[in-house]
Amino acid sequence: MNSANQRRAQTGWRALALWLRIRFFSLDQPLFWLMMAIFVLSLFAVYSASHDDPDRFINHLRNLAMSLTLMCVLSQIPSVQLQRAAIPLYITSLLLLVAVQFFGETSKGATRWLNIGITRIQPSEIMKIAMPMMLAWFIHRKEGLEGWRNWLAACLMLVVPTLFILKQPDLGTAVLVAASGTFVLYFAGISWRLLLWVSLAVLMLVILLITLGDAACAPDISWPGLREYQRQRICTLLNPMQDPLGKGFHILQSMIAVGSGGLVGKGWLQGTQTQLEFIPERATDFIFAGYAEEFGFIGATLVVILYLGVVLRGLWIAIGAPTIFSRLLSGSLSLMIFTYAFVNLGMVTGILPVVGVPLPFISYGGTAMVTLGIGLGLIFSIARDRSRVTQGFSLQR
Repeated sequence: MNSANQRRAQTGWRALALWLRIRFFSLDQPLFWLMMAIFVLSLFAVYSASHDDPDRFINHLRNLAMSLTLMCVLSQIPSVQLQRAAIPLYITSLLLLVAVQFFGETSKGATRWLNIGITRIQPSEIMKIAMPMMLAWFIHRKEGLEGWRNWLAACLMLVVPTLFILKQPDLGTAVLVAASGTFVLYFAGISWRLLLWVSLAVLMLVILLITLGDAACAPDISWPGLREYQRQRICTLLNPMQDPLGKGFHILQSMIAVGSGGLVGKGWLQGTQTQLEFIPERATDFIFAGYAEEFGFIGATLVVILYLGVVLRGLWIAIGAPTIFSRLLSGSLSLMIFTYAFVNLGMVTGILPVVGVPLPFISYGGTAMVTLGIGLGLIFSIARDRSRVTQGFSLQR
């Protein structure tokens, strides 16, 4: 009797091991191992930035495990079923954003959180995923964006949530949500002339700010459409030495840390700016500054290469995706990860204003880790469907 039970147990374990092996190899292997490399680097970076607080490192391990679990679970759901969730997710996210305006909790001058009893949620984070899913579904349903009515509807889907997030105010998240939707419209065939005019307008605005310099940042000058703290962040970017011990302290310390790393860095746990706590938010938004100080130009280049690998692999998956929905969604989510990394690296190195965007999968923080994990899970799901279609064609041949 015992031997029979043992045989059944062994058979069950073997079946489970075989099932897990099949599920693992159904993941897109290049993308998976690129993500594992980023996860490993994040462990070194977060431990260095917070080894005096063991609970933070343990929480980071938990967040990474949660993100990895979400990626693996969502990767097993066909993208056709994920497509059905686009409308409910978008409508729910939009209603939650409206609820934030009336019932949201305020912290540090911003009303971004909603208390649902058991916990607080930030609906704008949900919209980062809901926005590209909804626009991809809409364009898939319409088989493109022909006619001005379809373009108007798509633009309204993009603009309305973005305005709600800007009102909170949360410029960083608004930029990410707007970017994720804009990428979908770009892949759907938005006119390159419109993109050219927008790019020229932004370039002219930057040139104007640089030309005016301190005159545009005078205390009695207000910028329409921007709050005072947002104006100060841009002015600090233009001239951080104007207030080196105040508003410019953060960015100056970050730039010093990045520059002092040299070619190979000072060594793990040996960064003076990091260990002496000169770097602000050293485990979250400015974690790359401490990492670059300790691992130098070579380590920083490795991080950039890994992110480029993830983005390019995601775009490659999008090219061969079986449906318009999956193609648009994979492409926009891949470029959203690029936007995360680009904005964070830009603000840490002093070429973009500080907007509170974390370094994807490396910065400490649960909300962004979960959001990005969901995004990667959707890309893995699309890659799995792509692989099935390719195998089906090869069998027919």
